[in-house]
Amino acid sequence: MLCPASAARLFRALASAPILLLSLATMASAQPAAAWPDTYLGRVEALAVIEGLNARLLASRSATATLEGWCGEHGMAETPRLAATLLRDVDTPASDETRRRLQAGPDTVLKYRRVRLACGDHVLSEADNWYLPERLTPEMNRLLETTETPFGRAVQALGTTRQTVGAEFLWQPLPPGWDQAPPSGPTCGALAIPDRLFSHRAVLFTAQRLPFSEVVETYRSAILDFRRAARPVDPACAAPSRP
Repeated sequence: MLCPASAARLFRALASAPILLLSLATMASAQPAAAWPDTYLGRVEALAVIEGLNARLLASRSATATLEGWCGEHGMAETPRLAATLLRDVDTPASDETRRRLQAGPDTVLKYRRVRLACGDHVLSEADNWYLPERLTPEMNRLLETTETPFGRAVQALGTTRQTVGAEFLWQPLPPGWDQAPPSGPTCGALAIPDRLFSHRAVLFTAQRLPFSEVVETYRSAILDFRRAARPVDPACAAPSRP
């Protein structure tokens, strides 16, 4: 049987265990992800990851929800919730095509909003948004004009659906014809990943199929900033063995 002093020490140790585990998890999530290697396998894996997320976003009703799911699944932040940084000193007029898709005449008021969407320290995307304030509720307009709430979260009560009108890959990890060519040799360094990877243009509709917004979402290299299990060293990059 434990003496009172020993029992007290054991109780303190058990009570502090969850805090210690949480601290360790937080430290782990704060560690930077290892660079993607510039090898054939590294490029194929990067392409697979990008195309996988691209497909999920194209099939989703909400890019905000999809990115939050991605962030949580990949342990990129302690709290996998998107935060928007509103860029207030920019303005881009809507094109005639955008107005046509939104069924908005030349004199109809269209608001413009540009944000960066981050999960933790990772800026996952940028979004340019043109929307019709007359088709939103006063509270939705207030959120969009005075707060940094992500657009998808602010208008979710509309029962939003999306129709993609354009999608573009801005970077290809593998060259054209790679599937019929022999693998290229590795550089044995880190893969040079550009800041912007792919983009989508979509029209958002209410549950009554009334268009109210057009958005261009550009997805950034930070979507690849997650820790991966170690991979075998490419034989071409292995240090020569000493005789």
